[in-house]
Amino acid sequence: MISVQGLTKRYGQTEAIRNISFSVDKGEVVGFLGPNGAGKSTTMKILCGYLPADAGEVRVAGFDVFGDSVKARSRIGYMPENVPLYPEMRVSEYLSYRAALKGVSARQTAEKVEDALQLCGLSGVRRKLIGTLSKGYRQRVGLADALINEPDILILDEPTIGLDPGQIREVRELIKGLAARHTILLSSHILSEVEMTCSRVLILDKGRIVASGTPSDLRERAGLPLAGSIRIELKAPASEALAILRPAIGDGSVQIVGTDNGWTELEIVSGEQDPREDLFRAVVANGWTLRELSSHRSSLEEIFASFVKSGEQAQGEEKR
Repeated sequence: MISVQGLTKRYGQTEAIRNISFSVDKGEVVGFLGPNGAGKSTTMKILCGYLPADAGEVRVAGFDVFGDSVKARSRIGYMPENVPLYPEMRVSEYLSYRAALKGVSARQTAEKVEDALQLCGLSGVRRKLIGTLSKGYRQRVGLADALINEPDILILDEPTIGLDPGQIREVRELIKGLAARHTILLSSHILSEVEMTCSRVLILDKGRIVASGTPSDLRERAGLPLAGSIRIELKAPASEALAILRPAIGDGSVQIVGTDNGWTELEIVSGEQDPREDLFRAVVANGWTLRELSSHRSSLEEIFASFVKSGEQAQGEEKR
């Protein structure tokens, strides 16, 4: 649905993006990650036809964004980082206005507005002035605007910015619900949100794509454990705990992390099977006291940090 080849954009002498290429297939939900100034918003604006490029090709739903801009843009619903709304308009009035601008026929407008209101949880505030709504509801209005003409592709730039944890959860669930009907390219600084929402990620740094793939693919490339690790802390002699618990681990590995006043802490890198139930049964069968049994998997934040260098690191390397 989205194909980008050799895309470059300069602002004076500064290259915001440098010869980047990527694609997003129909039905995918792809996370677009990168530090501030990496070029994410610039790339999204070019995809949506708001900015020209200095070089490269962009095709959306088969249409050239530069040569056939109107048709390409008609297939995209775009939600910018700061949603531009008219605070003096009522929610339904605003969506009707936006539907007309996007070419929805007068005969279909009422139906499209109603669908967007219900889908985005706005039915209860349809008559309210946008200026009186909370930040969370204004984000919902922006999302309803992006959906009003039923585009094939949704491009969402920081859709949860400025929201409280409850509002973030609501918008995240809303976006996940849209995934069945739309191809989605999503930019966010909240890495946990991307991990829970997206099936694949693109990591941009200093205008270049430095990594692309599923979280599992990127874990492997970053040298992080593919399998989850398990931390278990129990009151038992270390040697005895190792001998009895090892059969429950299967093809995984185990090491002693520490011992203290009769307590033993073990870290287990599990294989294909999750051994926690077997570990728990073994602990109970031996009458040991269990204080912790928890799992950990390399987060998207750890993956991100492994591919993107901090500003201080980058400056240090440039000076060498």
